Amino acid sequence: MEAVEGERVAGGRGRYTLKPTRINSEDIMFCIDVDSESMVEMKTTGPSGRPLTRLDAMKQAILLFINTKLSINPDHRFAFAVLSKSASWVRKEFSNEVESAVTALRGLSASSSCGQADLTHLFRMAAHVAKKSHAQNRILRVILVYCRSSVRPHHQWPMNEKLFTLDVMYLHDKPGPDNCPQEVYDSLVDILEHVSEYEGYIHETGQGLRLILRYMSILLAHPQQRCTQDDLDIPKSVTKRSPALDSTNGEENVPVSSQ
Repeated sequence: MEAVEGERVAGGRGRYTLKPTRINSEDIMFCIDVDSESMVEMKTTGPSGRPLTRLDAMKQAILLFINTKLSINPDHRFAFAVLSKSASWVRKEFSNEVESAVTALRGLSASSSCGQADLTHLFRMAAHVAKKSHAQNRILRVILVYCRSSVRPHHQWPMNEKLFTLDVMYLHDKPGPDNCPQEVYDSLVDILEHVSEYEGYIHETGQGLRLILRYMSILLAHPQQRCTQDDLDIPKSVTKRSPALDSTNGEENVPVSSQ
């Protein structure tokens, strides 16, 4: 939304108002990488005491995202696809039913190593759906979950065709002789900037479930209400306090525990 200057008031200062803008309900398409690297175990353990895989962790994070998003606006809708060598639908119909999402996620499983990752068909699928969403005064967002530490995704997509917003969650191994997560991340950034209609966000981690949930909470932000990711300063650690707030009227500081 754009601030515009209104009439002048006493003191010569302008009165500013926000330009009226419609905030559309979202159709959100999750595309989840099912390469064998999605089965890499993380530091976090599940209820059984076994470590969660990346795929397990993302299933939990997506369900939390969906429940939270619907508590904000029950008109948001969700659909699911997977990425192997290319993308394909798991559930093409968009729905705001949580049980439908649970069923779709429960059926996801990893395949063998897929080699290449071509996003061209994913973008074709998204563009087709986006036109239908726009006709209903909705917007489309694609959330791509990518898990490959040495395979840079590629695509063939025109520069001037931006019909949907793209967010990326990148889960990867540490850099090593057999992988190049920094190069993969850089490729994902380039792709996001190439195709995204509104400001898209990208987050990366090789750690546990807690950090994934934190990043997914940031992705709750509606694309039409976002600042640029470079200006994003959340979430903040509770142990970091502004110097201006460290002392108030000479009162003694009380340390804040990070536990």
